Amino acid sequence: MDVVVIETPQLGDRSYLVHDGTVALVIDPQRDIDRVEAAAVEAGVQITHVAETHLHNDYVTGGLILAEKHGAAYLVNADDHVSFTRVPVTDGQVLRIGRLSVSVVATPGHTHTHLSYVVRDDTHDGGREAVFSGGSLLYGSVGRTDLVSPDDTAKLAHDQYSSVRRLVDSADPDAALYPTHGFGSFCSIGPASHQESSTIGEQAKSNHALTDPNEDHFVSELLENITAYPAYYAHMSPLNAAGVGPAILEVPDSVDPVDLSRRLRAGEWVVDLRHRVAFADSHLHGSVSFEYGTGDNFTSYLGWVIPWNQPLTLLGPVEDVEKAIRDLARIGIDSPDAAVGPDSTGLDIGAVAPASPQASYPHGDWTELLKSREPEDVVLDVRRPEEFKVSHVAGALNIPVYELLGRITELPDARIWVHCATGYRASVAASLLDRAGREVVLINARFRDAAGAGIETVP
Repeated sequence: MDVVVIETPQLGDRSYLVHDGTVALVIDPQRDIDRVEAAAVEAGVQITHVAETHLHNDYVTGGLILAEKHGAAYLVNADDHVSFTRVPVTDGQVLRIGRLSVSVVATPGHTHTHLSYVVRDDTHDGGREAVFSGGSLLYGSVGRTDLVSPDDTAKLAHDQYSSVRRLVDSADPDAALYPTHGFGSFCSIGPASHQESSTIGEQAKSNHALTDPNEDHFVSELLENITAYPAYYAHMSPLNAAGVGPAILEVPDSVDPVDLSRRLRAGEWVVDLRHRVAFADSHLHGSVSFEYGTGDNFTSYLGWVIPWNQPLTLLGPVEDVEKAIRDLARIGIDSPDAAVGPDSTGLDIGAVAPASPQASYPHGDWTELLKSREPEDVVLDVRRPEEFKVSHVAGALNIPVYELLGRITELPDARIWVHCATGYRASVAASLLDRAGREVVLINARFRDAAGAGIETVP
């Protein structure tokens, strides 16, 4: 048995190609299935089965598309209400896929109908086992339990406690563990570790979901750690239950300059992918900054901040636009229009919409705040509330970037210095404030450097 890991770091998830050298099972594929197909070609195997651990809340699955394209069996929990033909699987069922034996284990908690799969090759590797746990048992913790309904959150937390124990009892201690979430995904909760691999036995010794002997204490602790999750999550499970078509990954023809100017005047969402400082120095009035390529959750924050199902235009170098289109397709944002530059050398902002006015706002580090802040100025912290609670600039206001669009009117009519942990979310927030006509300064610096620069922080 061989397991090929297919990373999607933009969403903090992993998919898997599991094969015996001839035939393969794919588990929890992302919508851009070409990556899975390339892995299968490289391994020289045929995809005969595709399995879902659950109806995903953080991305649009590619499972249905992949199964139909390859004539593969599509394994989905029999209790999931879906609008497409699937091979229903249930707890305790064992399937044969070439030399592999696949046992289905019900592990409710992340969702009511969550499944895990224990895969065993009895004819090679000394009976090696692998456990694919989806959003159940993660490295160091478990999948969050509040994505179904507020009324179900506590019950699902209790289910998680029981499910991970059942899963551990279903596999050998030396079985490799392969979760889908837990690599930066907002679907995880609690003290998830940053390790790259683990086994069932290691987790039994270190994972708080397995080491806490008190179920009520575990549940209480889990519920206390629940934090906000991206707004687009609300649309993922219904899309996955309905079945979504293939992703369109081609970069469209560039938007006509006159039409781009019209879109800006109409208040449509024009997303500038360039570096945050380049945007601050010069951008099309009305556009917003979502810097691409920095590893700061571009996909999650765009899907969180910009209202769902709105016309979207991407503005940037062609290779960044191409990658952004792929990323956004994974969360169901299809076929955005684009205004592109020829290559990585950049984009002539004045040329893509010459009839549109350009704008700018100042930026600096903590030293600039210390030197230039006036008494009436506002410091706006757009980090998450739990980050703000740990430490923040004395006197700062906290509005998370994902709430800012609906709360701009709460801010005083004053110059606003905006910051976050690294500068990324602050650049998004600064562009939203600038778009709303507010006077803003971007603090393009790490929060951890604030105290060292002489900024008073509390507690």
